[in-house]
Amino acid sequence: MKASLGDRLIPGGDDRRAAVIVALQHEDGSPPYVVRWLSDGHLALVYPGPYDRVERAGTTGTGETP
Repeated sequence: MKASLGDRLIPGGDDRRAAVIVALQHEDGSPPYVVRWLSDGHLALVYPGPYDRVERAGTTGTGETP
């Protein structure tokens, strides 16, 4: 899994629990990620699990640009 700043982390495929990636720990975009949870704004260091996905910034859940 690779990510960039501004991408969304969707845990378990549940869009209601999304977070925005605000910092990367590795230049290549590999985990862990510092995220800001959209539900309450708190920051966390996250190691994504096997059912989590990264949604690129500027795309919808279908992978298309809005």
